[in-house]
Amino acid sequence: MTHPRGSASKTAALSAALSGAVDLSALKARAEAPQKQPPAPPRPADGAAPSGPATAGAVIDVTEATFQAEVVERSLQQLVVVDLWAEWCGPCKQLSPVLERLAAESGGAWVLAKVDVDANPRIAQLFGAQSIPTVIAIGGGQPVDAFSGALPEPEIRKWLGSLLDALRDRLPGIKAAEQNGGGVEVPEDPRFTEAEEAFERGDFAAAQAAYERILDVEPANEEAKTALAQVKFTARAEAAGPDAIAKADANPADLDAQLAAADLEVAGQQPEAGFARLIAVVRRTAGDERNKVREHLVALFDLFDSADERVMKARRDLASALY
Repeated sequence: MTHPRGSASKTAALSAALSGAVDLSALKARAEAPQKQPPAPPRPADGAAPSGPATAGAVIDVTEATFQAEVVERSLQQLVVVDLWAEWCGPCKQLSPVLERLAAESGGAWVLAKVDVDANPRIAQLFGAQSIPTVIAIGGGQPVDAFSGALPEPEIRKWLGSLLDALRDRLPGIKAAEQNGGGVEVPEDPRFTEAEEAFERGDFAAAQAAYERILDVEPANEEAKTALAQVKFTARAEAAGPDAIAKADANPADLDAQLAAADLEVAGQQPEAGFARLIAVVRRTAGDERNKVREHLVALFDLFDSADERVMKARRDLASALY
């Protein structure tokens, strides 16, 4: 169920699969089996957001034992964003710092609940998460939206903004936080702001140049690397016309047509088809052409969680085609 970063269609598919379809109360019963669940804190009668230790911070670590109180009960008052992560997960290390910073900026309008899936596997099982990072928005005790993969910050901000708008009248904690003026303003990096604004207005060339300037100075900046890969893919996918696949099928020898078709297939929730297409091209080409296709395919792999079974299979198939 891993989605390419920035793939709105695949994000929507994950959201539809989760929204209203997961009974979070089931986890409470499971957690009570090995040990008694601590009682959830009482909700204020006046409808205000909960106070005290349960809200002492924008980021909280959640376990199976505390999930009911910290996620389900809390979500009756404010938006809770659950981040399923693990220490070994590379994309998680890119995504989690962004989520943590945005949670701190929200001033209590929403809270980030971090779940180490290795230590709390039943939570991941509850959501049917097949890969990480997976991020689920909880409101009113139920999942309302979700995405998988390390999305760029501009897309995460849009996602959060739409959720807060949709839930503002249902969750009193959102209005309370906004009326209180929010939290401490965290200054944004103007370099990223420039790139994000360019991306949002569809100026992919400017966004790419901005991220490349960051990497020229900070070659190890993972956030910029991830965002740059997303910008390049989005630009290619949008440039490919709706008939790109038909053109590629009609002209198997047209290398550029095959690359464009593969991009369109990945963007259209058909990554296996896109991978298979390029692996077939690798098998029938050689030299510079083969290397061009291989590099393009590897870049597509990087849009997914490295543990995605489809990516792992395609990597094996690519190795077989090469050697």
